[in-house]
Amino acid sequence: MKRSSRARMGAAVAVSALSLALITGCGGESDGSSDSKNDSKNTESSSSPTQAAAKALSAAELEKLLLAEGEVKGYKVTSGDDTLPKSKTEVKTDKAECDPLAWATAALAPGDTDANASNTVAEDKASTATAQPEDIADAFNVNMTFVGLSSYEGDGAEQAMKAVSDGVSACSGGYGLATGGEDSKVTKVAAVQGSGLGDESVAFAEDVDMDGEGTATFHTEVVRKGSTIATFYTVNFAALGTGETAEIPAAVVKAQVAKLK
Repeated sequence: MKRSSRARMGAAVAVSALSLALITGCGGESDGSSDSKNDSKNTESSSSPTQAAAKALSAAELEKLLLAEGEVKGYKVTSGDDTLPKSKTEVKTDKAECDPLAWATAALAPGDTDANASNTVAEDKASTATAQPEDIADAFNVNMTFVGLSSYEGDGAEQAMKAVSDGVSACSGGYGLATGGEDSKVTKVAAVQGSGLGDESVAFAEDVDMDGEGTATFHTEVVRKGSTIATFYTVNFAALGTGETAEIPAAVVKAQVAKLK
């Protein structure tokens, strides 16, 4: 991989709010009708007594709900602490309404809460035919999914989902983002088909300017189950610049959502 290409990857890293360490949706783009149904299917119940009494889980409790090693066949699970931003203050956009989108791609809570936990779920190349990378490009040819969990009081989770859904529309024309000393430009945001899991889900694709050399598309999905929200963002270094998009593994989403309370 050329050194200049690695530098241009900084733009993609900034968009996903990851460091310069190793840097979806579930399906093709749609007209957003399916996502709208998912976004709104619990609107009427958002003020129910159960939701009003919801208590946020602590970060320690969320850590226990994250996927652990051995729970998803064909994937390795590691801590995301070394590759993900520590707080929202490290992720800055030029449009406040786009903040929830940027936070979701960084495995940070898309809503107003301090209860947050994250990790990384990557393909286990030892279980594939390419267990021994042939070159550096092959070594980067791994889908890595950054998973974030956050928990909310009352109807905070529903409000967070609404903020993400509203952000997809408000930021359709793109937005600027800065993180880790890197500036980046998202040129387009569009709703895509989500998994439909949990109580509601929102999925979106972001086109990113790759340092003036075309664009790359990145996918994110946000799923709510009760008062807990899971975010999923998948990237593959080797796919950058090829026109291909790394898809969020359905097995990872299904397994993670199944662990939520």
